[in-house]
Amino acid sequence: MKLGIGVLLAGLALLQGCADPQRTTPSSAPSPVTAQTQRAPVPGALNVPIEYYTLSNGLRVVLSADHSVPTATIGVYYNIGFRLEPKDRTGFAHLFEHLMFQGSKNLAKGQFFKLVQGLGGQLNGSTRFDFTNYYEAFPSNALETMLWAEADRMGSLDLTQENLVNQQGVVKEEVKVNVLNQPYGGFPWLQLPQYANQNWYNAHNFYGDLQHIDAATLDEARAFFNTYYAPNNAVLVIAGDFENAQTKRWVEQYFAPIAKRPLPSMPDITEPKQTAERIARQVDKLAPQPALAIGYHVPPRWTPGHFAFGLIDEIMLQGDASRLYRDLVQKRGYAASVSGGINLLGNMFNYSGPMLWSASLIHDAGTSEAQLLAAIDENVDRLRTELVTQAEIDRARRKIRSELYDMIGSSSRIGLVDLLASFALFDNDPARINLIEAEFAKVTPELIRQTAQQYLGRENRTVLVIEAGKAPSTGPTAPAAGAAK
Repeated sequence: MKLGIGVLLAGLALLQGCADPQRTTPSSAPSPVTAQTQRAPVPGALNVPIEYYTLSNGLRVVLSADHSVPTATIGVYYNIGFRLEPKDRTGFAHLFEHLMFQGSKNLAKGQFFKLVQGLGGQLNGSTRFDFTNYYEAFPSNALETMLWAEADRMGSLDLTQENLVNQQGVVKEEVKVNVLNQPYGGFPWLQLPQYANQNWYNAHNFYGDLQHIDAATLDEARAFFNTYYAPNNAVLVIAGDFENAQTKRWVEQYFAPIAKRPLPSMPDITEPKQTAERIARQVDKLAPQPALAIGYHVPPRWTPGHFAFGLIDEIMLQGDASRLYRDLVQKRGYAASVSGGINLLGNMFNYSGPMLWSASLIHDAGTSEAQLLAAIDENVDRLRTELVTQAEIDRARRKIRSELYDMIGSSSRIGLVDLLASFALFDNDPARINLIEAEFAKVTPELIRQTAQQYLGRENRTVLVIEAGKAPSTGPTAPAAGAAK
């Protein structure tokens, strides 16, 4: 979806850059909350039922009951992602995600998978900029069993040298297959942030340098688990067919005995304001055609400009009716497609800190970089000087609303769990999910123009040019999917 939700769902199924980005880190984790329910619903708007509370050990819990389908979904989100991994251990957060599936005190290696798959369910995990998450969707009569299983690995993960070496090999192979040996493998989701950002935490190779992955030790893995995989650094979301009272008793029984742990002071992840356009070039030895991507730093989350940018993204980039698609693809024929969004590894809500809005395309060698940038600039400059029509805003809002409801109404509830967890983890307020529509409704044509004027200037832009290093193919190739599993 736009909101980036389509990217999110695709990734999970396999499973701001300017001043003052707002972020909740473990060192400033929300103070414990007593049980609270959602705000009074806005008539005609989304109304997800929510109960939110915190255990004595600091674990934040979100319950969202829905009896329409006899299934349940659990999501456990830890407040540690790519940004905060050790400087000499790039890819460590992703490596540790793999280790979480290698067994625990009461479930040997492979048993967690067998448990869920034996129920006819699905499970996976992912590593993103600001969290690592794990989820399971299954028949709701197995809810107690799955809560026990998740608590078992939160409290007693089996970290061994054998498991570490095995998963180092798996992760290195994944990097090779998905990036190093794939044309456009890191384009632009992995490459663009490294050029657009200056703070190492936002700009490093978060998929991992192979030598860093090889150098990881068992002591480092155990220290990472003890530091970041604490209950007071996590959110547990349960959505689906269950009774709140009984579920709360199970959560207390299985998760409350896990001891809270001291959380470290977090580094500064703010990004210096960009003041001049940056242009980066790479030769992709496997790419048969050149490619180009642009990235702009976006406003902080949950600000008026943030929601205006969500509509800008929809109007400019999403779908066949978007301005860039109609101009660059349909009218000028520069490429077969143009894609992008806010947060290529998720959506415009499930991150905390600096972020980019990007657009990318693969094009024929006969179309120059200058032609592409001139066409993009023409469309961007029009957005900065002219008011968008009310019809465009209304269409963008309808698309966002439709896609949001499709996600919330999915029988797997994975997208629902993701939004609830993100708003709890970063904002201490999962009920924000019910305010999304109202915030988009506040955006006016003038706010869109003002936001474009402030954030879509060339001084806030990074351009990534990919030069083809292989003999050209017969036509444009779509970029590789860009979510680290």
